[in-house]
Amino acid sequence: MREAGPRPPGEHAETVSAGALLRSRRFGPLFATQFLSAFNDNALKNALVLMIAYRGAGDDGASAPLLIPLAGGLFILPFFLCSAFAGELADASDKARLVRLIKLVEIGVMALAALGIVAGSIPLLFALLFAMGVEAAFFGPIKYAILPDLLAPHELLLGNALVEAGTFLAILLGTIAGVLVALGDGGIVVAAVMVAVAATAWLCSLAIPSTRPAAAPRRLNWNFVLGTARLLIEARRMPVPFRAMLAISWFWLVGATFLAQFPSYVRFILRAEEAVVTLFLTVFSVGIAVGSLVCNRLLGGQVSARIVPWGALGIGVFSVDLWLATPDIRPQGDLAGLGAFLLAPAHWHILGDLFAIAVAGGIFIVPLYALLQVSTEAEHRARAIAANNVVNAAAMVLSALATTALIAIGVGVPGLFFLCGAASIAIVPLVWRTLPRAAPRPA
Repeated sequence: MREAGPRPPGEHAETVSAGALLRSRRFGPLFATQFLSAFNDNALKNALVLMIAYRGAGDDGASAPLLIPLAGGLFILPFFLCSAFAGELADASDKARLVRLIKLVEIGVMALAALGIVAGSIPLLFALLFAMGVEAAFFGPIKYAILPDLLAPHELLLGNALVEAGTFLAILLGTIAGVLVALGDGGIVVAAVMVAVAATAWLCSLAIPSTRPAAAPRRLNWNFVLGTARLLIEARRMPVPFRAMLAISWFWLVGATFLAQFPSYVRFILRAEEAVVTLFLTVFSVGIAVGSLVCNRLLGGQVSARIVPWGALGIGVFSVDLWLATPDIRPQGDLAGLGAFLLAPAHWHILGDLFAIAVAGGIFIVPLYALLQVSTEAEHRARAIAANNVVNAAAMVLSALATTALIAIGVGVPGLFFLCGAASIAIVPLVWRTLPRAAPRPA
């Protein structure tokens, strides 16, 4: 089933450019809204982390090593608590109207966050980070479920590619913006930027075309535990969407492992300064963006999982090569600056592997999101995306727990990269056998 939406008349399978899609009202405002929101999420998270690290852990004596993981956990927790409710609400509503409401609330949250940053109030920022997690849990199902409402079938893969590319570039820019908190009066700048970005996101959301509710209103389940359990049980009954969810969650498990280990890898293995961590994040984010757009070109706009196994293989092979490229002997002396780091040919090998892993990741992830969308009935689509978010969040929690356990038994950061690579190679046959070559119709 394919519902009617605000598409141009006489649509047909033709090549559509990224620029044309970004300029269209059917996609441009949604892209801008989600890009700005991802920026703010990461600016707030990074600002809080740096305030903990540079201004102490507060008056309660808690240590930064405890509070920093807690910040990440507070942002993820709402995905477990709110996703079922968010999916049901999105399926039964005009998704564009919900986006506008969410983004209007975000202006108030960011205004309070600005006060928290200027005042240096870590407890207030913790509360607001949880509030942003709640907003993200409600916005996530909408931004993916609304794409098939707004885009023609031949535009859907490119739309997903642009959303994925934009998300990672926004993560990069938001993370860099958060760094300003540690620089003199940078906190005031960050606070002002976050409020301005939130207001701009709301203004962009006003231009998103309205959509018809996909499902009849149903009684919302306020029991978070039972609602989440029911959501996952429903998802399990849809074989193709559920397999896509599991594969997407593998991407986030591996991605979360890499992103979390960049600071330790750069500081203790490569003996380089913080600027190199930013370089790693830049290379990784740009690589995801490139891989996402390459994926659309390889598939010619057709929703298909046929290149997903090759993406998994690329992640695996280049992760193992990154392990091999890591020097056995740690450099001595002062930490290397960005310039000195780039002068070493061996470091370019490492950066090349990192870029290749990210490109393969983009090739892996984009078809899976599109497959999840088109293989799910319209009236269940937002709930399917919500279930995917729950599974993704669980995968990231599993990544943190597994990483902690492996490090505790003596596995180093390069060893973690090797294990991610070996496991990614191992799942290639499974991905090849279980995912369809062409997108099936919804059951």
